Amino acid sequence: MSRVAVRIRDFVKKFGNVVAVNGLNLDVFDGEIFGFLGPNGSGKSTTLLTIATVYKPTRGDIEVYGFSVTRNGDAVRKLIGIAFQEPKALWVDKPYELLVWHAMVVGYSLIDSRRVVRDVMEELGLWEHRNKLFSELSGGTRKKVEIAKLFIQKPKLAIFDEPTAQLDVTTKHLVWSKIRDMNREGSTIIVATNDTFEAERLSDRVGIIYRGTLKALGSPSELKDMIPGGDIIEIRVEGFISGNALRKIEDALETKRLDLSNGTLKAYVNRGEEKVALALEILMRENVKVRSVAVKEPSLDEVFFYFTGAKLEEVRG
Repeated sequence: MSRVAVRIRDFVKKFGNVVAVNGLNLDVFDGEIFGFLGPNGSGKSTTLLTIATVYKPTRGDIEVYGFSVTRNGDAVRKLIGIAFQEPKALWVDKPYELLVWHAMVVGYSLIDSRRVVRDVMEELGLWEHRNKLFSELSGGTRKKVEIAKLFIQKPKLAIFDEPTAQLDVTTKHLVWSKIRDMNREGSTIIVATNDTFEAERLSDRVGIIYRGTLKALGSPSELKDMIPGGDIIEIRVEGFISGNALRKIEDALETKRLDLSNGTLKAYVNRGEEKVALALEILMRENVKVRSVAVKEPSLDEVFFYFTGAKLEEVRG
């Protein structure tokens, strides 16, 4: 079994009478990319900020590689780095100076700081903005400065809170690639996002969090398989399919629903990729000509709705 990087037990965080996180239990494993998926206000950022020792738990505890965030804060801070959802800088800061200072704080020499900062800034398209005031930067450029801190630091545990918010599509893919590179180089990664495509693209495992509660946990494929009848086997046919053939398909596939319309047969099943051969075998025996076959899996948006009863795009906010 993989070593536990972050152990969260009975974690509760309140702000006054508002419960932001309610009884969270979760392990993040060493070497994985873990995705927290949920809308703003779901408890993602609160959890990440507590892991980073910015907040203290109201109840319960969180350990980072065996160090408690409540009792061993200094040790935890040596292991982690965080890119905040909202970029942290003074309006009069200049990106190059800010990042060189950050590089030196995390252990680089001045010469190495200048080298690594230039490399990262050029890769992210920041070099031309290096001497502008932070107040002069666009929202997307400020965001790139914030995440550049982690690409420079490469901590043992890297926390990204909404890493690609405000970024264009090309830069998003670049950031995802650099996050995967960090992971391959030895960093355990936690990414908080309300973007299902980002969660699926990056994460080894995803935790769906909603209203402060963990609703589901697993790899993207495992989460999709948890939806009863979530896969759709879609077969386009020529000619007539008898009622007897449809009943055989329904029984063999243990389908939740079977539709036939305009020459297209749709079977709603669990683990569709394992059952499609059964449907084709029955149709072949019944002398039905098959024109095309497709197996469609549910999206993470549909998974989110199944476990929360809410549509993620309506509660992102």
